[in-house]
Amino acid sequence: MTVTSPVPAAPSDEAPEQHRARRTWVFAALGLGVLFLLGTRAAWFFTIDDAYITFRYSDNFAAGHGPVWNVGEDPVEGFTNFLWMLWHTPFALLGLDLPLVAKLTSFAAGAAALVLLVRYCHQRYGLVSALVAGGAYVVFIPTYFHITSGLETMAFAALLLRAVIVGLRAINGQAVRTWEPPLLLVLAGMLRPEGVLAALPAFAAWLWVNRRDRRTWLWTSGAAMIGGGYFAWRWSYFGHLFPNTFYVKFGNVDAGQIWLETIVPVLLPLLLCTVALLIRRDTRWSGAVLCATVGATYLTYVVSGPTMDYLYRFAYHAFPVLCLAAGLVVGPFRRWWLASGVGAVAVGWIAFTGAQTPDLPLIANYGPDLARTHEPIGRGLADADVPEDRRTVALHDAGAIPYYSRWDTIDFIGLNDEPIAHGADVTRRVTDAQPTVIVLRSYSPPPPATAYGLDVARATEGYVHIHTSQMREGYYKHVYVLPEYADAVSNAVIPEIDKAQATYDPGRYDLTIDRWLDRIRTDLPW
Repeated sequence: MTVTSPVPAAPSDEAPEQHRARRTWVFAALGLGVLFLLGTRAAWFFTIDDAYITFRYSDNFAAGHGPVWNVGEDPVEGFTNFLWMLWHTPFALLGLDLPLVAKLTSFAAGAAALVLLVRYCHQRYGLVSALVAGGAYVVFIPTYFHITSGLETMAFAALLLRAVIVGLRAINGQAVRTWEPPLLLVLAGMLRPEGVLAALPAFAAWLWVNRRDRRTWLWTSGAAMIGGGYFAWRWSYFGHLFPNTFYVKFGNVDAGQIWLETIVPVLLPLLLCTVALLIRRDTRWSGAVLCATVGATYLTYVVSGPTMDYLYRFAYHAFPVLCLAAGLVVGPFRRWWLASGVGAVAVGWIAFTGAQTPDLPLIANYGPDLARTHEPIGRGLADADVPEDRRTVALHDAGAIPYYSRWDTIDFIGLNDEPIAHGADVTRRVTDAQPTVIVLRSYSPPPPATAYGLDVARATEGYVHIHTSQMREGYYKHVYVLPEYADAVSNAVIPEIDKAQATYDPGRYDLTIDRWLDRIRTDLPW
């Protein structure tokens, strides 16, 4: 019997190099994660007033009234994020804090988007590709305010990114779960009305690649039935083909052109990277999917002239897709220094334009500003000794005040008011309703003469002007009350406002980055 001694394996020359590469990747991933956490923390106090519109619908749905604005009135679809509203409904039923639920949900979606970006690019091309994609994502300051805003912006962006990655996997011959692309298409359409259009290019790419697979058509048919059923229910329940906001906002092509001219310089290197994918043969189909996705997403906003576009909110829907394009375009470069240089330009540009966003000082301080005006007015109204049938308010900042007060509300911008959205005279709408309280904004201490078509003098004739509170530099809230309820409302609302004014950035109304940074410094543990 011959015994053969095992021959020791020769040490691999690649082992140290692989170990270094793995260690570098771990440190890079940790660095991206730390930046993501710090950015989210810095923006945590921000919640946009519009988010409370969705929360009000969720609250009413949870209470058994259905998704309605005012309980007992005909339903009006004053939101454009049905799935987001539905997601918050069970949390409202449990009595949880909906702004916090929204932030945590968006944080999870934002973290998932970061993981999707770096994982896909790292698996496809390696470290530099992943760093460029992930780096562009985490250095863009608006990312963090879209996480904490309370709206569906980040969830939609992450969902669209996932749909695109699934489409890219399909055209590159990688395994894709048959049910996932149809599901993502349906979810996108339920999360935002334009979601189907935005996710359609990636879905179409998957459908074409798998067109001979019977299961593909079964799942697609199922998705079509679910989506069609949802659309038919919406139309039947709300009575209109599109959300109420469509009739208020859609068709302002001039504003849409200005919007496009604004975002192109901000995102220029990422847009160029997306188009550049069409040049190389091995990335051409990927580039086609990405270009079509960005184009389809932005087309809706070009023809609608989006409002409330703080920190490029609507452009952000496709921002992670643009970051993905930047990572993919540098991936095939054979020289690491060239890939790093191109990536550094793209990431640096995005970091600079994000930090120079014109409305960043306003949004960075928006959270405490809202908390010392709108929120206390709403809470005060909720506590006011006013009969249930007289709890009516007319205003145009139809978010936190209606949400916290739970009063029946006339939104004279029209987002949540069907007659106004379809052309009714605003002043007549308010005077006919004779609400107990009217809340107006002005850009200087005196009350305004008009507000979104409202003739203030006519609408407030016979009312008592009980209070003016400052939200920020150049923004004031005026509260008018019918005389018979003036004392009851004053006794409840004014102490709430005074308490909030003394709590949130007391005495500071400046729209500056310094105020934001001072607030961050006071929150540091050292």
